[in-house]
Amino acid sequence: MVHENSPEKFLKTAQDFMESRILLSAAELNLFTLLQKAPLSAREITDRVNGDERAVSALLDAAAALGFLRKRDESYFCEPEVARFLADDSPVTVLPMVLHMASIWPQWSRLTDIAKGIPGPDEQMEFARAPERLDAFIGAMHAIGAPMAAEIAAGIDEEDAASFLDIGGGSGTYTMAFLRKTPAMKATLFDLPEVIELARARLADEGFLDRVTLVPGSFYADELPGGQDLALLSAIIHSNNLEENIELYRKAFRALRSGGRLLIRDHVMSPDRVHPVAGAIFAINMLVETPGGGCYTYAEIETGLREAGFTEIRLLRQGERMDTVVEARKPR
Repeated sequence: MVHENSPEKFLKTAQDFMESRILLSAAELNLFTLLQKAPLSAREITDRVNGDERAVSALLDAAAALGFLRKRDESYFCEPEVARFLADDSPVTVLPMVLHMASIWPQWSRLTDIAKGIPGPDEQMEFARAPERLDAFIGAMHAIGAPMAAEIAAGIDEEDAASFLDIGGGSGTYTMAFLRKTPAMKATLFDLPEVIELARARLADEGFLDRVTLVPGSFYADELPGGQDLALLSAIIHSNNLEENIELYRKAFRALRSGGRLLIRDHVMSPDRVHPVAGAIFAINMLVETPGGGCYTYAEIETGLREAGFTEIRLLRQGERMDTVVEARKPR
């Protein structure tokens, strides 16, 4: 047993990266997809991944020891309950998020240098430029976000809103959640041109494309589509500094009709910034990945919203999983 504030606790935490790295490398080699249909030997797997047999064998054994794979005689296979979440052809796979975690490994490895102010390569938010990283990131957001999106949409009073604006809406996870809840509602999804095409495909597959207007653009450079009753910033503000968020709130303000509302879903930190724990950890993710992003307190968010012109600001929902929701209204 690992006791609180014991040597075992600290050593376990120090070593946990080893298990993470084994999973990440197995995912990058797509072993879970490769081994879901039939067992293969280490030699066969090495040939399939164009690898080094000694290294691949060691990785396979470690993955089997951790329960990610199974080994029988000299062959390895991926059990269905694992493949369901880690094979690339499963409809409920979280593989894109695992691959995203692998993609940010180099930035996290620079945390000490960052804390010392030592400059490094400009790799922040590279996934937004590299198509293969963008696909993984957007896929990850949908894979983990759909259940939460349904839960959050269910708790929002739409107040007869006829139009919904999903700002930086990715492939439409929250757009679809709100449209499912409110059949009469129409939506506009605004995101980068390359993301819009991912959204078009998903919305078409899910049968929502006829209720959604897709608008390509950058919320840093462009105005948002106007005439909206309800707008959402879902997991957006943590990528920005406070000044960038104020400007984004102003754009949302201009996009809303009088009396319209803005919803913000994100980590919202306690005044001392140590709760929720997931938010404090995610703030480090923004430290290493973005020039000025972070996780903000309710007071910081409220101050920015008031500066942008919003009133009736309130905390609609408090959560531990980036599921806190803040609401603000454009005066009537």
